[in-house]
Amino acid sequence: ILQFSSTAMTLMHTVLTATLLSRNVIVSSAFYSPSSVARSTSLRMSSSDAKRVLVPIADDSEEIETACITDTLTRFGASVTVASVKPDGELVCKMSRGIKFMADTTIDAAAKGEWDLIALPGGMPGAEHLRDSVPLISLLEKQRDAKKTYAAVCASPAIVLASKGLLPEDSATCYPAPGFREAIKDVESHDEVVVSGNVITSQGPGTSLKFALQLGESLYGKEKADEIAAQMLVER
Repeated sequence: ILQFSSTAMTLMHTVLTATLLSRNVIVSSAFYSPSSVARSTSLRMSSSDAKRVLVPIADDSEEIETACITDTLTRFGASVTVASVKPDGELVCKMSRGIKFMADTTIDAAAKGEWDLIALPGGMPGAEHLRDSVPLISLLEKQRDAKKTYAAVCASPAIVLASKGLLPEDSATCYPAPGFREAIKDVESHDEVVVSGNVITSQGPGTSLKFALQLGESLYGKEKADEIAAQMLVER
Protein backbone atom coordinates (compact mmCIF):
# COMPACT_ATOMS: atom_id res chain seq x y z
CA ILE A 1 0.00 0.00 0.00
CA LEU A 2 1.44 3.33 -1.04
CA GLN A 3 1.49 6.08 1.54
CA PHE A 4 1.67 9.79 0.75
CA SER A 5 2.27 12.88 2.82
CA SER A 6 -0.71 15.15 3.50
CA THR A 7 0.85 17.75 1.16
CA ALA A 8 1.11 15.23 -1.64
CA MET A 9 -2.45 14.04 -1.09
CA THR A 10 -3.75 17.61 -1.13
CA LEU A 11 -1.92 18.25 -4.42
CA MET A 12 -3.37 15.06 -5.91
CA HIS A 13 -6.89 16.06 -4.90
CA THR A 14 -6.38 19.55 -6.35
CA VAL A 15 -5.23 18.17 -9.70
CA LEU A 16 -8.06 15.62 -9.82
CA THR A 17 -10.67 18.22 -8.95
CA ALA A 18 -9.37 20.61 -11.60
CA THR A 19 -9.51 17.83 -14.18
CA LEU A 20 -13.09 16.94 -13.32
CA LEU A 21 -14.20 20.56 -13.32
CA SER A 22 -12.63 21.07 -16.74
CA ARG A 23 -14.96 18.31 -17.93
CA ASN A 24 -18.05 19.93 -16.38
CA VAL A 25 -18.12 17.48 -13.46
CA ILE A 26 -18.93 18.71 -9.96
CA VAL A 27 -17.71 16.38 -7.25
CA SER A 28 -19.41 16.25 -3.86
CA SER A 29 -17.52 17.83 -0.99
CA ALA A 30 -16.87 14.47 0.61
CA PHE A 31 -15.00 13.33 -2.52
CA TYR A 32 -12.40 16.05 -2.72
CA SER A 33 -12.07 17.43 0.80
CA PRO A 34 -8.85 16.64 2.71
CA SER A 35 -10.90 14.89 5.40
CA SER A 36 -11.90 12.26 2.84
CA VAL A 37 -8.34 10.94 2.53
CA ALA A 38 -8.78 8.64 5.53
CA ARG A 39 -12.30 7.59 4.53
CA SER A 40 -12.93 4.26 2.79
CA THR A 41 -15.63 3.49 0.26
CA SER A 42 -16.89 0.74 2.54
CA LEU A 43 -18.75 3.38 4.55
CA ARG A 44 -17.13 2.42 7.82
CA MET A 45 -18.55 4.25 10.82
CA SER A 46 -16.90 7.55 11.71
CA SER A 47 -15.20 7.81 15.08
CA SER A 48 -16.70 11.26 15.55
CA ASP A 49 -20.16 12.14 16.78
CA ALA A 50 -21.18 13.51 13.38
CA LYS A 51 -24.70 12.68 12.27
CA ARG A 52 -24.77 10.48 9.18
CA VAL A 53 -26.77 11.87 6.27
CA LEU A 54 -27.55 10.14 2.98
CA VAL A 55 -28.42 12.19 -0.13
CA PRO A 56 -29.45 9.95 -3.05
CA ILE A 57 -29.14 11.37 -6.57
CA ALA A 58 -29.88 10.26 -10.11
CA ASP A 59 -29.64 11.58 -13.61
CA ASP A 60 -31.89 14.68 -13.75
CA SER A 61 -31.94 15.32 -10.00
CA GLU A 62 -32.14 19.03 -9.20
CA GLU A 63 -28.67 20.47 -8.62
CA ILE A 64 -29.58 23.53 -6.54
CA GLU A 65 -31.50 21.37 -4.09
CA THR A 66 -28.73 18.78 -3.95
CA ALA A 67 -26.05 21.41 -3.33
CA CYS A 68 -28.11 23.20 -0.66
CA ILE A 69 -28.70 19.98 1.27
CA THR A 70 -25.12 18.72 1.11
CA ASP A 71 -23.38 22.07 1.68
CA THR A 72 -25.62 23.25 4.52
CA LEU A 73 -25.55 19.99 6.48
CA THR A 74 -21.77 19.80 6.12
CA ARG A 75 -21.63 23.24 7.79
CA PHE A 76 -23.54 21.75 10.73
CA GLY A 77 -20.84 19.11 11.06
CA ALA A 78 -22.79 16.22 9.56
CA SER A 79 -21.09 13.43 7.66
CA VAL A 80 -22.85 13.68 4.30
CA THR A 81 -22.73 10.85 1.76
CA VAL A 82 -24.06 11.30 -1.77
CA ALA A 83 -25.21 8.03 -3.34
CA SER A 84 -25.97 7.39 -7.00
CA VAL A 85 -29.08 5.27 -7.65
CA LYS A 86 -28.06 4.54 -11.26
CA PRO A 87 -28.62 0.80 -11.87
CA ASP A 88 -25.25 0.32 -13.56
CA GLY A 89 -23.37 1.64 -10.52
CA GLU A 90 -22.13 4.73 -12.36
CA LEU A 91 -21.28 7.50 -9.87
CA VAL A 92 -21.46 10.49 -12.23
CA CYS A 93 -25.00 11.85 -12.59
CA LYS A 94 -26.02 14.46 -15.15
CA MET A 95 -28.35 16.73 -13.24
CA SER A 96 -31.53 18.43 -14.43
CA ARG A 97 -29.73 21.48 -15.85
CA GLY A 98 -26.81 19.58 -17.34
CA ILE A 99 -24.25 19.93 -14.53
CA LYS A 100 -22.56 16.65 -13.62
CA PHE A 101 -22.22 15.56 -10.00
CA MET A 102 -19.99 12.73 -8.85
CA ALA A 103 -21.50 10.71 -6.01
CA ASP A 104 -19.45 9.22 -3.18
CA THR A 105 -20.89 5.73 -3.47
CA THR A 106 -23.67 3.61 -4.93
CA ILE A 107 -27.10 3.16 -3.38
CA ASP A 108 -26.39 -0.57 -2.96
CA ALA A 109 -23.37 0.22 -0.78
CA ALA A 110 -25.28 2.91 1.10
CA ALA A 111 -28.08 0.45 1.84
CA LYS A 112 -25.69 -1.45 4.10
CA GLY A 113 -25.34 1.55 6.43
CA GLU A 114 -27.41 3.24 9.12
CA TRP A 115 -28.47 6.85 8.61
CA ASP A 116 -29.66 9.59 10.92
CA LEU A 117 -31.28 11.35 7.95
CA ILE A 118 -32.09 10.53 4.34
CA ALA A 119 -32.83 13.62 2.23
CA LEU A 120 -34.13 13.47 -1.34
CA PRO A 121 -33.63 16.29 -3.85
CA GLY A 122 -36.29 16.76 -6.52
CA GLY A 123 -35.99 17.39 -10.23
CA MET A 124 -37.71 15.58 -13.08
CA PRO A 125 -37.36 12.89 -14.15
CA GLY A 126 -34.76 12.52 -11.40
CA ALA A 127 -37.47 11.98 -8.78
CA GLU A 128 -38.85 9.13 -10.88
CA HIS A 129 -35.42 7.50 -10.90
CA LEU A 130 -35.33 7.77 -7.10
CA ARG A 131 -38.82 6.27 -6.90
CA ASP A 132 -37.74 3.32 -9.05
CA SER A 133 -34.68 2.51 -6.92
CA VAL A 134 -35.58 -0.58 -4.90
CA PRO A 135 -32.66 -0.22 -2.45
CA LEU A 136 -33.57 3.42 -1.77
CA ILE A 137 -37.24 2.67 -1.12
CA SER A 138 -36.21 -0.13 1.24
CA LEU A 139 -33.97 2.33 3.09
CA LEU A 140 -36.80 4.87 3.38
CA GLU A 141 -39.19 2.22 4.68
CA LYS A 142 -36.59 1.17 7.23
CA GLN A 143 -36.14 4.81 8.22
CA ARG A 144 -39.90 5.23 8.67
CA ASP A 145 -40.27 2.06 10.72
CA ALA A 146 -37.41 3.13 13.01
CA LYS A 147 -39.01 6.60 13.37
CA LYS A 148 -35.85 8.19 12.03
CA THR A 149 -35.93 11.33 9.93
CA TYR A 150 -36.33 11.37 6.17
CA ALA A 151 -37.06 14.31 3.90
CA ALA A 152 -37.91 15.30 0.35
CA VAL A 153 -38.16 18.51 -1.65
CA CYS A 154 -39.74 19.67 -4.92
CA ALA A 155 -41.13 16.76 -6.97
CA SER A 156 -39.94 14.04 -4.59
CA PRO A 157 -42.69 14.32 -1.92
CA ALA A 158 -45.27 13.64 -4.64
CA ILE A 159 -43.33 11.32 -6.92
CA VAL A 160 -41.43 9.28 -4.32
CA LEU A 161 -43.09 9.57 -0.93
CA ALA A 162 -46.73 9.66 -2.04
CA SER A 163 -46.35 6.80 -4.51
CA LYS A 164 -44.70 4.56 -1.92
CA GLY A 165 -46.96 5.29 1.05
CA LEU A 166 -44.25 7.28 2.82
CA LEU A 167 -46.07 10.59 3.28
CA PRO A 168 -46.91 11.67 6.83
CA GLU A 169 -50.53 11.40 7.89
CA ASP A 170 -51.18 15.07 8.63
CA SER A 171 -49.33 17.51 6.36
CA ALA A 172 -46.69 17.80 3.63
CA THR A 173 -45.75 20.10 0.78
CA CYS A 174 -44.13 19.80 -2.65
CA TYR A 175 -43.49 21.77 -5.84
CA PRO A 176 -46.69 23.78 -6.51
CA ALA A 177 -47.61 22.22 -9.85
CA PRO A 178 -51.10 20.73 -10.26
CA GLY A 179 -49.98 17.17 -10.91
CA PHE A 180 -47.75 17.11 -7.85
CA ARG A 181 -50.32 18.83 -5.64
CA GLU A 182 -52.92 16.26 -6.65
CA ALA A 183 -50.64 13.46 -5.46
CA ILE A 184 -50.47 14.91 -1.93
CA LYS A 185 -53.96 16.46 -1.79
CA ASP A 186 -54.97 14.57 1.36
CA VAL A 187 -52.16 16.16 3.39
CA GLU A 188 -51.36 19.24 1.32
CA SER A 189 -49.86 22.32 2.97
CA HIS A 190 -48.85 25.54 1.24
CA ASP A 191 -46.03 26.25 3.69
CA GLU A 192 -42.54 26.43 2.23
CA VAL A 193 -41.17 23.86 4.69
CA VAL A 194 -43.34 21.38 6.58
CA VAL A 195 -42.26 19.27 9.56
CA SER A 196 -44.59 16.40 10.32
CA GLY A 197 -43.18 14.02 12.89
CA ASN A 198 -40.04 12.53 11.43
CA VAL A 199 -40.85 13.65 7.86
CA ILE A 200 -39.73 17.02 6.44
CA THR A 201 -40.87 18.30 3.05
CA SER A 202 -40.34 21.47 1.03
CA GLN A 203 -41.31 23.07 -2.28
CA GLY A 204 -38.34 23.61 -4.59
CA PRO A 205 -35.05 25.31 -5.43
CA GLY A 206 -36.04 28.64 -3.89
CA THR A 207 -36.94 27.06 -0.55
CA SER A 208 -33.95 24.71 -0.43
CA LEU A 209 -31.82 26.72 2.00
CA LYS A 210 -34.68 26.94 4.50
CA PHE A 211 -35.31 23.24 3.95
CA ALA A 212 -31.67 22.35 4.56
CA LEU A 213 -31.54 24.50 7.70
CA GLN A 214 -34.62 22.73 9.00
CA LEU A 215 -32.92 19.40 8.35
CA GLY A 216 -29.96 20.64 10.34
CA GLU A 217 -32.24 21.75 13.16
CA SER A 218 -33.79 18.28 13.28
CA LEU A 219 -30.32 16.81 13.84
CA TYR A 220 -28.55 19.48 15.90
CA GLY A 221 -31.22 21.72 17.44
CA LYS A 222 -32.59 25.21 16.85
CA GLU A 223 -29.71 27.10 18.44
CA LYS A 224 -27.20 25.50 16.06
CA ALA A 225 -29.53 26.05 13.10
CA ASP A 226 -29.89 29.73 13.94
CA GLU A 227 -26.11 30.02 14.20
CA ILE A 228 -25.56 28.43 10.78
CA ALA A 229 -28.34 30.52 9.23
CA ALA A 230 -26.72 33.72 10.50
CA GLN A 231 -23.37 32.67 9.03
CA MET A 232 -25.06 32.01 5.69
CA LEU A 233 -27.01 35.31 5.83
CA VAL A 234 -30.34 33.48 5.73
CA GLU A 235 -33.31 34.89 7.63
CA ARG A 236 -35.40 32.31 9.46
